Amino acid sequence: MNSTWLTVDFDDERHVPSFCGHPTRSKYTYEYVIENGIHKTLSKQFIEGMEGFEQWLETNTHPVTLFVIGDLFLCKDFEQWFSTLLEKFAPRLTVGCHGWSHKSWSAWPNDSEGFSTDLAKATEVLRRHAGESFRPWFRAPGGYISPWMAPVLAQHGYVLDTSINPSWLVKRKAGKGNSWQGVEEALHQNGILSRPWKTHFSLPINGPALSLFPLSIIAKRGWKNLPTPFVADTFEQNLTSQDVKITTLYWHLLDHARKNQKWKPPLAC
Repeated sequence: MNSTWLTVDFDDERHVPSFCGHPTRSKYTYEYVIENGIHKTLSKQFIEGMEGFEQWLETNTHPVTLFVIGDLFLCKDFEQWFSTLLEKFAPRLTVGCHGWSHKSWSAWPNDSEGFSTDLAKATEVLRRHAGESFRPWFRAPGGYISPWMAPVLAQHGYVLDTSINPSWLVKRKAGKGNSWQGVEEALHQNGILSRPWKTHFSLPINGPALSLFPLSIIAKRGWKNLPTPFVADTFEQNLTSQDVKITTLYWHLLDHARKNQKWKPPLAC
């Protein structure tokens, strides 16, 4: 049996590596974000994405996992909307952790203590706001994950990771001197099930690849003829079974702001 796992990353514009969280790519520091109160508001595109995402959910019954950044809950508008979203679409929605501030951890020097502190904070906030919808599933911000992060995830009770984009094009995200295989082995050694993202001809087809030319062409082709999405009744049992093969797809909430909020993931079904 092979089914498709649908996942959505909740990154606002302030979370992308070009804005904040990366040692060389970012224009601003996280301290700048906090000092200027940027964390207390949502971008216009994110708000439109929230509305578009709700509209898309109304058109199907697929179970969907939301990977949410902890510091979004510092914004009251997001907190209120998220609560309403879960009430409206539970139990179809599950919630995983996408870090506290979307820091690109493996692009920085190894910092187990800092990662542990941020992970604890994000986990506590997500458990509180997601309630029964929360799951100990992790996706590294930007797909930046290194082997040293696996023991920290295990210490905080995480049992599933879906951070690996197994493409040669982004292998640097495993950290200097590391490989995706090394990350997989570290996760396995720490009792964490890995669910890598789907690729096409070893190229990325998820997230930013859906809109970045020419990867967008490859992505749309790669999303064709995939297994049907999970059904709610058996979703979690199959997802967490090591014996079940699955196809992992992901896009961003921000995508739903495209095309006047009419954008939808290029699923065949």
